[in-house]
Amino acid sequence: MPGDPAMSFAKDIRPMFTETDIDHMEPFGLDLSSRDEVADRADEIYRMVKEKTMPPPASGLPLWTDEMCERFAAWQRQGCPP
Repeated sequence: MPGDPAMSFAKDIRPMFTETDIDHMEPFGLDLSSRDEVADRADEIYRMVKEKTMPPPASGLPLWTDEMCERFAAWQRQGCPP
């Protein structure tokens, strides 16, 4: 949306992925600590967190809040800055 504050992967997005998230997704060929990999698969990641299928319910990790989902979407709108 117009007026979104300037965002960065390092400051705004990477901290939303826990070390457990990163470890869990690595065997599936996705490094959630990598801005490039997250940017390449941003639509898929957004869909999963918005639909509450990531992190998997069995993981015991908290689901992303609506605020977290919106932060990710804002980052996407800004072109996935580093």
